[in-house]
Amino acid sequence: MASLLEKIKTLISANLHSLVDSALKANSMAVFDQYVREVEDNLDSLEDAVATVGGELKTLRRKKSDLDQQAAQLDRNIDLFLREGKEDLAMAAQSKLNSVTRLVQNYDEMIERQEAEFQSLKDARLKLEAKLTTVKQEREELQALLDLARSKELTAKAIKSLDALAGSGDADIARVADGIRERLDKASARSEMLASSLDMQMDEVLEKGTLEAQLAERKARLGLSE
Repeated sequence: MASLLEKIKTLISANLHSLVDSALKANSMAVFDQYVREVEDNLDSLEDAVATVGGELKTLRRKKSDLDQQAAQLDRNIDLFLREGKEDLAMAAQSKLNSVTRLVQNYDEMIERQEAEFQSLKDARLKLEAKLTTVKQEREELQALLDLARSKELTAKAIKSLDALAGSGDADIARVADGIRERLDKASARSEMLASSLDMQMDEVLEKGTLEAQLAERKARLGLSE
């Protein structure tokens, strides 16, 4: 059980930034996926441990409860034997009560240790589940980042290909490359023109609003307000 908790502690304390850096350097999610598998496997083991220790704790509590009832009955019997003058029976019952009392104390100590272990396992399970949730969220974001990086690589390769086509010396191929570039330039210019037009319209609206506000203020001052 101690070795399992040590593994869990190591997984919980894992540095996510280091995992991200390793994944980015390798341009692969393998290191992240390996960590997720380890967490999930140990989480299963932890679930089994929690169930086992929890079952053992219930058994200890049940046995202690039986001993408590037995001790209570012996205590009543001793009083009864003494009232009836049966000293020998009272002494035998007292001896048995002492033994049962010692057992009860032992069970109290075992239950205390078992409860502490049970709580430690449950706490570790909660922390590991939270870590797994965080890692899976980070994995999604990292995957998107790697996809973006691959997309940029493909774009860079495409641009290099266009450069190679344009400089190949073949006039037809060069015209195709120039045509592609011209369309890209035209699309870019069109976007800039639309943005410029929108900016102008916004400026005109804002300017008109300012002028109207100034005239309204002047009319109010001259007593010309409607």
